[in-house]
Parts: sequence; C-alpha cells; structure tokens
Amino acid sequence: MKQHILYLIFFPGCISCNGQKPMGTELMKLEKVIEMPGLDGRIDHMAINIKDNIIYVAALGNNTVEVVDLNKGVLIHSIKGIEEPQGIAYIPEQNEIAVAGGDNGDCVFINAATFKTVATIRLNSDADNIRYDADERKIYVGYGNGGIALLDPASHKQTGNVKLSAHPESFQLDKKNNRMYVNLPDANSIAIIDLKNFTLVHTWNTNKYKANFPMTLDTSHNLVFIGYRHPAMLVGYNSNDGREIYTNELAGDADDIFYDEAKQEIFATGGDGSINIFKKINDSSYKKIADIPTRQGARTSLLIPSLQTFVVAERAANGKSAALAVYRINAE
Repeated sequence: MKQHILYLIFFPGCISCNGQKPMGTELMKLEKVIEMPGLDGRIDHMAINIKDNIIYVAALGNNTVEVVDLNKGVLIHSIKGIEEPQGIAYIPEQNEIAVAGGDNGDCVFINAATFKTVATIRLNSDADNIRYDADERKIYVGYGNGGIALLDPASHKQTGNVKLSAHPESFQLDKKNNRMYVNLPDANSIAIIDLKNFTLVHTWNTNKYKANFPMTLDTSHNLVFIGYRHPAMLVGYNSNDGREIYTNELAGDADDIFYDEAKQEIFATGGDGSINIFKKINDSSYKKIADIPTRQGARTSLLIPSLQTFVVAERAANGKSAALAVYRINAE
C-alpha cells in the first residue's frame, strides 16, 4: 500500500488577474492537495465510493486507475494494465469499479477490494464515458465511431446498443422524462435516446457552437446544459424541444460540468486553468459567480454534493506532481 504526504496549500494570488482578486474565491476553500507522484500525462474522469470516501481516478496518460483515500488524503493504490482509461463508475452493490478503455474499447470490471479484474466486455473501440443507473442496475458506455452500449453489471454482459452518427462524449440520464442526451461533437449535434425502448428518437443541431464535450442536467426545470469549447460557452436548452434559452461565457477547454440541485449551481472546470460557478437566478437564467484559477490543464473534476466537496484533477506540469485539489464548498 502506498502512502504519500498530504500538503495543505493556501489559495495563491492570481498572476493573470491584473492585481485583482479572482471572482468567487470566498465560495470555495482549498482544503488539501493530494499528490500522485510519478503520474504522467492526461487525467480523465473520476468516480467515488461514497461509503468509504475513496476516489477512483482514470489516469489516461499513465494507463492506470489511481485509488485515493479522500479522508486520509493519500494515494493508496495504482491499478495497472488498463489501456487509456477514460470513463469510470463505482458499483456499490458489487463493490466493483467499471472502467472504459479508450485504446482497445474494453469495459473492465475490477473488484474494489482486491483490485483484480473480474470481467471484461469488448466494445469495438474507444470506450469513453460511463453512467451507472443504480435504480435500474444498468450501465451505459459511449464508444467507438458512434454507439451507446447497455451493460448488465450483475452478469457482466452487453444487453443493448444504440448506433449514433459520431463518437459520443458526455451523456446524461434524464430519468424524469425517460431520456438520454448525448454530445456528438464530431457531428455538431446532440442525440436524444428513449431510455425505455433504448432507441434514438431525435437529434438537435448545435449550430454555431462547436466541440460540445461536457454536459449536465437540471431535470427539475427541464434544462440541458452543454459546455462548448469553440467558442467557450455554457448553453442551456429546453429538454423538451431543444430551444436555446441561456448562454454565458465558460472556462476554456472545459471537460466536466456538474449541477448541484440543492444549491441550484453549476460547477465547471476548464483546461485553461479555471473553475466556474454559475448561480440560478430564475427558471431560465444563471449568473456566473466564480472564476477561480487552477493549474493549466486541470479540466476534469468531480462534484460530491453530499460532502459539499469539489475535486479537481491536476496533471503533472512545470515540475509539479499530478494531484487532486480538494475544495470545500462554503455554505451560503
């Protein structure tokens, strides 16, 4: 078992802010930075075992999954042998980790106690984002040149598939309306899948916005929020008909956005080195209330609402080790 030193870091001044304090720094406090020494390259998505407060990190550039104890602030294990891990999900009922491999398209199930591989499902190529529906006990995986696979985590078998016009990036489940929304940046569109019949039912064109990678939902108000990179914009759509109803500037090179229903806030991270927070003003409008500097390239993150914690994955750069920056979200 690996043990690494935890460093407490005070929030630094922002060199690029012309001497002004970055907006919204009072909304989050940087509690700790958990270093992951020897970790090179890009870091992709994360998942949490909330019972034990363990975070699983898809270290794509290192071909490993890093296992981090959030309470102790230490890296406790590195799971090797997974080719380009991208999407990741924790399955509490089985105490397993499902990891999507971008290189060979494998979805690998790993025992979270022993870190041994339990099963592997081959999905053609480029397995990417994963969503686990705990109520239905279903796993959805985006993969290849255009597909969403439906997997049964109990039997470790594929039970369904929907073909799409391009490789899927982030997608989200709208259980209220029995829909799945899927970003297809290479096709400049958003696909809508009927969850009951598991079929493609509609496609929205993204028009002037390009590179739609991250996505989050406000299902209470029937809103789909998409993060675009060209231009860097957060765009809100009516989930029923795809009408654009909201726009705001977004952190550049964004790869993760999250909606906190209790606080009615959207959290986003961009590879340009910033965290954005948007606050709900009314049913169709949000105001940007934070633009907090982070490390360049830190574009993936994880919101843990039950802990009021926001974790940002920082890749190794400029002599600094890869790390998880753990922020405590301040109560209002």
